[in-house]
Amino acid sequence: MADVLVVAELAGGKVRKATHSAITFAREAAGFLGGGFSILVIGQGAAAAAGELAGFGAAKIYTTEISSVGGYVCEHFAPTVAELGKNFGVVVATATAYGKDLIPRVAAKLGAGYAADIEAVVNDGGLLYKRPMFAGNAYGYAQVTTPIQTVTVRQSAFATAEESGGASPIEELAAQAPSAGADRLEFVNFDQVKSERPELTEASVVVAGGRAVKDKFFDVLNPLADIFGAAIGATRAACDAGYAPGDLQVGQTGKIVAPELYFAFGISGAIQHLAGMKSSKVIVAINKDPEAPIFSVADYGLVADLFQAVPELVAGIKAVKE
Repeated sequence: MADVLVVAELAGGKVRKATHSAITFAREAAGFLGGGFSILVIGQGAAAAAGELAGFGAAKIYTTEISSVGGYVCEHFAPTVAELGKNFGVVVATATAYGKDLIPRVAAKLGAGYAADIEAVVNDGGLLYKRPMFAGNAYGYAQVTTPIQTVTVRQSAFATAEESGGASPIEELAAQAPSAGADRLEFVNFDQVKSERPELTEASVVVAGGRAVKDKFFDVLNPLADIFGAAIGATRAACDAGYAPGDLQVGQTGKIVAPELYFAFGISGAIQHLAGMKSSKVIVAINKDPEAPIFSVADYGLVADLFQAVPELVAGIKAVKE
């Protein structure tokens, strides 16, 4: 029997939705291991944010307030996560930039094996982790044999956990001393792009465009995104061409998304882009090339000129909503 520790991710003093995917994994893994799971909320505003997770069925929620560095600095966070992690069989976070940076450092401190960016966990006499390879065109399985296992889970592959009721007890945990050399590191600032739209990786609807949308990128996408309160995404080609900022890139080298509804306009469907969005629940594609690979994953496809079809789609949806 072993327990699972979820490391929550904070942003602006709030728990990021991405953490809920790690909770879903923890419930599955704990069931296989015959144990339970707990959550560590660490960082600036941890004590206040912990209450957001009290209803998810955790055996205990630990909080560690670290505000002296002004933001996330791995060398200040990892020692506390590792010290608490010694009491668990699995330590997990979501495979965001935060999780991918923190968990490998924790693994090194624990002498633990690390399974990165997994899409599923299987009970095979022990935990067996399914991982995507070659932009998701193939999968491999990894088994971690160290006493403590560390894992990051792909947000798009694990459903958002729902509250299960009850109220988990909350315990304050003292921060461990920073790693050697941490005094030479400081959090300077976080240049966040301010937008009224939802975060791309957490939006339920994404409207995305490719290079074919050209310099009318936002003129074409904004009207539909406004209707749904959607996030806007882009292919790498569109970003490289300067039609959209880099933080909107979806794909293997961008952000991985899995919204309820994904619109793909002028996107051919290169494997690098498909790797970032093919887990979307419903995919709607418009492209004038009937052989475009995007149609192989689309639930609804229209071969048409996007500059004519998208405005007609917007007008039709508005008519129905009115």
